Amino acid sequence: MTAEIKNLEQLLDQLDTISEDAERVSLGIIMEAVGSRSFGPLLVMAGVILISPLSGIPGMPTTMGIFVFLIAVQLLFHRQHFWLPHWLFRRSMTVKSLGKAVNWLRPSARFIDRWLQPRLPVFISGVSQYLIAVICLLLAAAMPVMELVLFSASSAGAVFVLFGLALIAHDGLLGLLAFILIVVTFRLVIYSFL
Repeated sequence: MTAEIKNLEQLLDQLDTISEDAERVSLGIIMEAVGSRSFGPLLVMAGVILISPLSGIPGMPTTMGIFVFLIAVQLLFHRQHFWLPHWLFRRSMTVKSLGKAVNWLRPSARFIDRWLQPRLPVFISGVSQYLIAVICLLLAAAMPVMELVLFSASSAGAVFVLFGLALIAHDGLLGLLAFILIVVTFRLVIYSFL
């Protein structure tokens, strides 16, 4: 059983526990490492992948978009255990790439975790939780287009991380920041096509 993740560094620790015996690691194995029952850690995991150099792997932003879309739909329907299709579970990356991404993110994780605390619950509970799921659905649906716009997938990843951490740490301030960043992200995508 996976320990409950309460901050970004614990998530990275879970990713570090993935065996280095194999050359590649699948999304299914990563999901198992962070826990498949909680929306927050899964959202953070997708966001971390999009912010890290892994987002440069062709198709990875779209794969993470599909992942978030499916999870967010199930959150809206109150599913207790998230289901994903087997082809998505089999999507993989090299263990070396995952390790580099985790190491690249560690300093930022330590800095961010110092600021996490329960506050402003209005931005993460009740109606706000449904709003978060709907925003994640929209953002995930836009991910194939965002692959074409420089930095927009990383910006979406930051939104996912903020929402995920807000849900994990019960930190409504991060939820508020994510709501603000989503406006900036959509403007970036819209203006790039005008």
